Amino acid sequence: MSEPVTPDPSPSRTIEDETYRAGVIDLLSVIAYGELSGAFATVADAARAPRLDHKLALARMARGDFDHYEQLAGRLRDLGVEPEDSMQPFTAAIDEWHRRTPPADWYEGLMKAYAGAAIATDFYSEIARYVDPETRSLVERAVDSDEQDAFIMSVLSDAIAADPRVGSRLALWGRRLVGEALSQAQRVAVTHDGLTALLVDDGSGVGADLAELTRMFERLTSNHTRRMEALGLTA
Repeated sequence: MSEPVTPDPSPSRTIEDETYRAGVIDLLSVIAYGELSGAFATVADAARAPRLDHKLALARMARGDFDHYEQLAGRLRDLGVEPEDSMQPFTAAIDEWHRRTPPADWYEGLMKAYAGAAIATDFYSEIARYVDPETRSLVERAVDSDEQDAFIMSVLSDAIAADPRVGSRLALWGRRLVGEALSQAQRVAVTHDGLTALLVDDGSGVGADLAELTRMFERLTSNHTRRMEALGLTA
């Protein structure tokens, strides 16, 4: 789970502000497509699962990801856009992330869900610090992964204890995932003005300055390190 961060005071911008509204739509759209593509990836992981109880657990996880997508899609429609349209600008980057990080087996698929996708969701949670309370609450619910993480940690911890070579391989895989995920999140943010406007202080006092951006990426890295250490692995 992400390191707790005290939210900044609610921004003075409201959903009636066109620039702010565009940023919120971008944020909800990129998370929505992330949840949708995550559901597809989890279904693929379920097909590789060696045990029926693991297949069922992953099916429930995929259903949870799709439920999150539905909640985000509903809010996007409330804001006057069709999710299929508003998600489209983000599909290439997220699809490329999946293309560049194909898991070789069941364990790598679990690690990707546990440590790789978490970097991106941590990043979007950071952006959500600067939105209105209603939007922030929706984002927090959509990216919550406590139950999923507990299941994955249990399975991976057992595998690593049974064969230390699995741990060595997953540690290397985790390092690759974090690099790819950070690059993907940064590319998405800097190429979409709405997200940039939400995150970066334009002089209005709302958003992050350079020092806070540096601390933000330190938090992302620290969160990843903690996730790996929870498995007894070096980040």
